[in-house]
Amino acid sequence: MSDGDNGVLRLSDKVTMQTARALLEQGRAGIAAGDLTVDFSAVTTADSAALALLLDWMRAARANGRQIRVCDLPPSLSSLAQLYGIEDMLSPLTQAS
Repeated sequence: MSDGDNGVLRLSDKVTMQTARALLEQGRAGIAAGDLTVDFSAVTTADSAALALLLDWMRAARANGRQIRVCDLPPSLSSLAQLYGIEDMLSPLTQAS
């Protein structure tokens, strides 16, 4: 599903309610180790659980004095963020790969 190296968490396949628990801990561990970039480029399916993960990782990064960045956020998640009114929270994190 994902791997982490050199401060990059590469997500793949599905980021959904079914996969969120395992990913939550991987992201938190990455943040505990340093700044983290979350790469969504290989994600095929994502739901609101992916946004919940990002919000949790943002809190964890802030609590640990770390930075978090997001690469290639799927358009479907950008749309969900807009629907939920949190796109302004995510926009400073996003970057193109």
